[in-house]
Amino acid sequence: MPILSINHNSLEFQPGMTILEVARKNNIHIPTLCHLAGCTPTGQCRICVVEVGGTDELLPACETPAGEGMKIMTHSPGVHEARKTIIEMLVASGAHNCLVMQSPADSWNSDQKGIMEQPWHGGLCPAYGDCRLQDLAVEYDVHVKEDHLAWEGHPLDDATPIIVRDFSRCILCGRCVQACNDVQVNLAITPPWGRRADHPEGWYPAADYEACTHCGECVQACPVGALFDRKSFGKALANEMDHIRTTCPYCGVGCQLLLHVKDGKILKVTGVEDGSPNKGRLCVKGRFGFDFIYSEERLTSPLIKENGEFRKASWDEALDLVAQKFTTIIQESGPDALAGVSCARSINEDSYQMQKLFRAVFKTNNIDHCART
Repeated sequence: MPILSINHNSLEFQPGMTILEVARKNNIHIPTLCHLAGCTPTGQCRICVVEVGGTDELLPACETPAGEGMKIMTHSPGVHEARKTIIEMLVASGAHNCLVMQSPADSWNSDQKGIMEQPWHGGLCPAYGDCRLQDLAVEYDVHVKEDHLAWEGHPLDDATPIIVRDFSRCILCGRCVQACNDVQVNLAITPPWGRRADHPEGWYPAADYEACTHCGECVQACPVGALFDRKSFGKALANEMDHIRTTCPYCGVGCQLLLHVKDGKILKVTGVEDGSPNKGRLCVKGRFGFDFIYSEERLTSPLIKENGEFRKASWDEALDLVAQKFTTIIQESGPDALAGVSCARSINEDSYQMQKLFRAVFKTNNIDHCART
């Protein structure tokens, strides 16, 4: 196998791997912003630049192929200075005011106050504590004066009840574009790569709602606060919520969810990135359709109808009644008088058990599934 050197460590690699892939395989940290696992690298943000011996420029690790005999430095002084400059530019490119919000409000200048008066900016950024740009700014000791923030002139898309697209915080990393087009293949966000300054008309990763399914994959991919879940806005910071892994109840696929919970209440749902079978992907129901569990109209116990009125019952009483009714019907009219439809929201194992109940116990083949068609 070919060998290269990273930070003076000789490492083997498979042909076709990038420098970033070799580094991650060997637990060597290289920061990224635009890189999205499973998608074609774009080298858009340049945060992952590394020093490669024999070249006069820093190269992006995410899209540079690993080569035999390469001598790579991931945290040299030149690399550190380049990353710090890039981070400063990204922070200054929009309304990223998290670094100055720790200052007293009476010390803010007119620009800072102007940011706070914008829609969705009256408090902390929705990504505060879970923002990759914020993490990098702290790691590289970046300081940007509040009067240098280019926060004006960015469009805002908050017309939908689910997702807010606040382009004043967009850093043009392109992760939302790839999440939509390459991961979910909805093709609802157009990809005009490059800096806005290079496009006379300007460009933003705006959604085409004729193609958008509101799956929220772009929200999960966004490394800053440009895209966020409207329903969870302002309810809790990232470090105030517990994460509980569970299985989506909406169909039999079994997608893995992370419930973001505070004080026993679900505030937000994301996909488990390394969880099978969905690998972080979710549909609109799985990601945003959790409000029903708090509905006052939700049934919380079995109901038995007597004299035209429903009354609450225990599960044992309800199941005994159903078994009695089924037995009576079979005795009086035969097993084919019964029929069952398995719910598409059930897991495959439950559907299997139900058809087994009808065929092996009730002795009838009158069993169907609403997803069959």
